[in-house]
Amino acid sequence: MKRIVKPICLAAMAIIIGGSGCTDTEKQVKEPLKIDVSLTQEEKDKGLLTPEIMWKFGRIGSSVISPDGKLLAYTTTYYNLQENKGVTNIYLIPTEGGEPVKLTDEQGSESNIQWSADGQAIRFLSTRSGSSQIWEVKIDGTGLKQLTNFDFDINGFAFSPDGKKIVYTKDVKMVDQTEDIHPDMPKAKVRIIDDLMYRHWDYWEDGKFSHLFVADYTENGVENAIDINEGEKWDTPMATDFDMDEVQWSPSGDKIVYASKKLYGKDYAMSTNSDIYLYDLKTRITTNLTDGNPGYDRYPRFSPNGVFISWWSMATPLYESDQKRLYILNTNNNKKTYLTEGFDQNVEYYVWDNDSRNIYFTSGIKGTEQLYKIDVATSKITQLTTGKHDYTSCQFSNGVLTASRMSMSMATELYRIDEQTGEATQLTFTNKHIYDHIKMGEVRERWVTTTDGKKMLVWVILPPDFDSTKKYPALLYCQGGPQSTVSQFWSYRWNFQIMAANGYVVVAPNRRGVPSFGQEWNRQISGDYSGQNIKDYLSAIDDVKKEPWVNEDKLGCVGASYGGYSVFYLAGHHQKRFKAFIAHCGMFNLESFYPQTEELFFPTFDLGGAPWETDNKVAQRSYANSPHKFVKNWDTPIMIIVGEHDYRIPYTQSLEAFGAAQLLGVPSKLLFFPNGTHFVTKPQEAVVWQREFFGWLDKWLK
Repeated sequence: MKRIVKPICLAAMAIIIGGSGCTDTEKQVKEPLKIDVSLTQEEKDKGLLTPEIMWKFGRIGSSVISPDGKLLAYTTTYYNLQENKGVTNIYLIPTEGGEPVKLTDEQGSESNIQWSADGQAIRFLSTRSGSSQIWEVKIDGTGLKQLTNFDFDINGFAFSPDGKKIVYTKDVKMVDQTEDIHPDMPKAKVRIIDDLMYRHWDYWEDGKFSHLFVADYTENGVENAIDINEGEKWDTPMATDFDMDEVQWSPSGDKIVYASKKLYGKDYAMSTNSDIYLYDLKTRITTNLTDGNPGYDRYPRFSPNGVFISWWSMATPLYESDQKRLYILNTNNNKKTYLTEGFDQNVEYYVWDNDSRNIYFTSGIKGTEQLYKIDVATSKITQLTTGKHDYTSCQFSNGVLTASRMSMSMATELYRIDEQTGEATQLTFTNKHIYDHIKMGEVRERWVTTTDGKKMLVWVILPPDFDSTKKYPALLYCQGGPQSTVSQFWSYRWNFQIMAANGYVVVAPNRRGVPSFGQEWNRQISGDYSGQNIKDYLSAIDDVKKEPWVNEDKLGCVGASYGGYSVFYLAGHHQKRFKAFIAHCGMFNLESFYPQTEELFFPTFDLGGAPWETDNKVAQRSYANSPHKFVKNWDTPIMIIVGEHDYRIPYTQSLEAFGAAQLLGVPSKLLFFPNGTHFVTKPQEAVVWQREFFGWLDKWLK
């Protein structure tokens, strides 16, 4: 499977007779990773968020609720900054509240957690035996044992409701590579490529694709495995998420529903047409349930009674940020229903209730993510929560609703939700030991009038111990995506509170092109990168800089991805507003970016077409306004950051920009991360990133 950290596949067979080892964990000799999350006295005395403290946070990941609704299992990742490594373990907490219980230790990283059918154990993937295998631990923390011992990595799994069968994923080699074509040249390091999608996000295609295998699970282990994607040259679950949440058992255990984009090469690169497929274990027949819809169809779910299959769907081909619409299929009569018709918001994470009457889901509204409920029979939608925060997932069982929540001032924690009142009771306090000693800046909601007379939400984050009689330097934050909301998110990379802790006022506008303000606002940016959203950025900073506590002579502008494009473009058009720029992995030359990126459907839709389409007015307008064509206007210090393994926006874009700045004599610095992708995720490299980030800003703005 092609992940950010790609597992090693050691074998690929169509039919596997698997072994379980029920390995005694006492035989494991792997040294556990040492974790220390305590703050030093100096950090407590200073009371400000620093890059080093950021890597002491426990980072809550996935959570699953027990069948009786009484317990919540979840993962938390901790890091050792000195070792430059992290480890993920499993915890358990009562949904009524209480102290969490740690179920696993630091000998392995755990993922893909799920409950056993009887609710007495947690099953999960772990690397503690040296490869990715399925393990189990009882809810009292005893009985840790290894359930599989394959000679290959398992990338994901799900047991059938009765526990007698299992579906799992592994990589299967489908396309010959150089060593197959020229076996007498084993030392030749060369990739032979004759089609597109030869690399994706952060990995090169290696001829292997993720396939689903269905097998029996008995006391002897995993037996009689069948590759239900045999012969297919595409990934299931879909790249680049490879999310087992897109693979679901029917309640009866005789069918599997999954999402896949069954295309290859250039066809794959130029399409968002994924579909929902139903596999019948008895007949071994696969049926496409969404044939005819040209956009994404993803995240299928069986209702608990088995009558319905739900999924979210996008209508527009090539448009990866189209509205996520909730559909259901009645399996008794094959009738499809557009459940959220007329609802001008996205359906994000969602779950069914136990009675198959309601669906709970998260959705963005005005720069926040809230919880909603929809009645399947009437399509009535009820908003359950409000407030300055983001609910990012939810779980429901036996009348108990739980959810993960974060804000600009708090990393993800888990909550129990009273759906009648919307009241949230916090269950986990993973980082309380940090918050007790660290001051957070105030987050203000501000509505700014745009140049076309509309109202735009701008988040303004103030430094801790803010003094309105003082003047502060300010940063305009340019959001990536481009269709990503500036919501109440907590980021371990682009963290507003750490910017504020360094003495900056942060101005974060929800400019044109972001979700949660209706589809018209979201879609406007496509084909208009250099237009209204750029004006929105300037409207935001021009409005906030009027405040007496902002030093309008000390303004900076920062952003990544599309935000990096925005920085490059503004560097040629800012009319002396800014004194410093930072662009991370941005698009600089749209003409060279178009054929270099991997998912070509994205620039085809968002830029309007290819640069050689000379009769295409939308495309030609996009390329005529590429940032590189205005580089002659650059006159402001700029730092450029890039990762070598970024294939979404290849690092050559940043090298072009840096070279231009240097040749023009513009003060400039390049941060090049040989191990970096579109992100910088290694602990020590991330700390260097933060130090250089603020070092550059402080040099020009303080």
